[in-house]
Amino acid sequence: MSSSRTVRKLEVESPVPADIDIANSVEPFHISEIAKDLNLTPNHYDLYGKYKAKVLLSVLEELERKEDGYYVVVGGITPTPLGEGKSTTTVGLCQALGAHLDKKVITCLRQPSQGPTFGIKGGAAGGGYSQVIPMDEFNLHLTGDIHAITAANNLLAAAIDTRIFHESSQSDKALFNRLCPPNKEGKRKFSDIMFRRLKKLGITKTQPEDLTPEEVTKFARLDIDPNSITWRRVMDVNDRFLRKITVGQGPEEKGMVRETGFDISVASEIMAVLALTTSLTDMRERLGKMVIGNSKAGDPITADDLGVGGALTVLMKDAIHPTLMQTLEGTPVLVHAGPFANIAHGNSSIVADKIALKLVGPHGFVVTEAGFGADIGTEKFMNIKCRYSDLRPHCAVIVATITALKMHGGGPQVVAGKPLDPAYLNENVPLVEAGCVNLARHIVNTKAYGVNVVVAVNKFSTDTEAEMNAVINASMVAGAFNAIICTHHAHGGKGAVELGVAVQRACESVNQPVHYLYPLDISIKEKIEAIARSYGASGVEYSEQAEKQIEMYTRQGFSGLPICMAKTQYSFSHNAAQKGAPSGFILPIRDVRASIGAGFIYPLVGTMSTMPGLPTRPCFYEIDLDTTTGKVIGLS
Repeated sequence: MSSSRTVRKLEVESPVPADIDIANSVEPFHISEIAKDLNLTPNHYDLYGKYKAKVLLSVLEELERKEDGYYVVVGGITPTPLGEGKSTTTVGLCQALGAHLDKKVITCLRQPSQGPTFGIKGGAAGGGYSQVIPMDEFNLHLTGDIHAITAANNLLAAAIDTRIFHESSQSDKALFNRLCPPNKEGKRKFSDIMFRRLKKLGITKTQPEDLTPEEVTKFARLDIDPNSITWRRVMDVNDRFLRKITVGQGPEEKGMVRETGFDISVASEIMAVLALTTSLTDMRERLGKMVIGNSKAGDPITADDLGVGGALTVLMKDAIHPTLMQTLEGTPVLVHAGPFANIAHGNSSIVADKIALKLVGPHGFVVTEAGFGADIGTEKFMNIKCRYSDLRPHCAVIVATITALKMHGGGPQVVAGKPLDPAYLNENVPLVEAGCVNLARHIVNTKAYGVNVVVAVNKFSTDTEAEMNAVINASMVAGAFNAIICTHHAHGGKGAVELGVAVQRACESVNQPVHYLYPLDISIKEKIEAIARSYGASGVEYSEQAEKQIEMYTRQGFSGLPICMAKTQYSFSHNAAQKGAPSGFILPIRDVRASIGAGFIYPLVGTMSTMPGLPTRPCFYEIDLDTTTGKVIGLS
């Protein structure tokens, strides 16, 4: 960026104040100033208040021929429940590159779910002096994308149960007549979306009256098998009591009771579609192809079969545009999509990354975060996101903390909300060295994709020089390009300048294509087993249900899709209590499901839940509104 660009000089305090207090102490620039630095005009974005704007996809079309910048992904070691600061590192690195090293840079982050915000983990705007602001707007409603996903998801859920209800009480002819009602002249016609189902059925006729009785039955009766339905309702709140519910208990539903449940909104396939789509046209096709279950004959039933794909796209038409925000030091941020990495693919959107890479241009930097440890977030970034985007990363950052490494070395359990055991507050180099086996496996796995790996060690006040040197040495032995001690939480971008220099050098010295973990043309089981080996597993055990689902998806023609493992983030294995770098274990696959619209098969490993619960003392105890100033307090 030019020297006239928008940069804010931070006045840091010690000890570091609470995140929300730091965020509230800074008056953000008007978002039009941030946009101007990116050479965006008011025609390129829609304002959402003073500090947020939706960047329109037309920008990508305008800059289509411009060369991309460097592409950096930030992952981490297997985390503690406290998190190891990947978002903080992502933001701090970008503040260093943009505000201190005078590079063009854009941070690409996921939109946080309100589940963790009010639950255990808190918000995801970064922390300390490396944050996205306004922090309260980032962590709460933002520009309404998750609400749009919730509405679209639940419209489809309503359409499924309603269709079963109406088919149960009507003849084929009555169904057909209601689906294609006559106009004032008495003529019937197909709506545009109905031609998608007709084409799927191999029916080329264009007038309803031309269909034979057999074709009327095929067209009008979906004959959904209630036991096959995989589509669940969602809400963006951690609510364990909605994991299993029954619907249809009202007297007007004529006893059509069905057991189902709720997932958290960010686990919806529509969120994954938003994250993996490449254009509005592509999103429309993906939404229409989403499979909700099967007919009783075993054929997949899609959103377009239900006639709702177009309506879903209308609900999502604004959500497809990434939201522009800013860091504490005035560097630009694109926030878009928010799939969890343990129960989905855990990365922000392809369209945000593509827009950002064009806006920064040659020698600029786009830094995006992959959720949780590199075994799930970075693995899915490489094998799912990069496959669909056709983008290649130049560098992968792995974030580590001394606390997490001590835990992996055999330290006491780390519990959110409880004080750390003294083992984590006093020097213990052997414990750190023992835990570096976890970091080493992440380095080896990530390096195998053909990228340079830079380790970022988040420094805390209790960490000693000997402990940090042990991490640096272990990183280099494992094959890292570099390993850097970072203090961006306490000092902002200034504390990550050395990391920024290392990332720049790593990007400039890589020149090979992405090496995927598996090819797409092997079987579903072979792909699952390739990923399991990267975890350290010696084999995979499939439940009877998983075997049945794999056979069905293979028969339906979906075996060529990539794999998205739904697995605990707290261990390489399925057992969250297994720390370090376990090996020789058998990975249990409890069930296998498919997100056909998003474009992946997802095995459920162990007892993974898609609806988190609230702890005894959730984060919401601290959150309130200062009714005098109107400012949010207590967000973390």
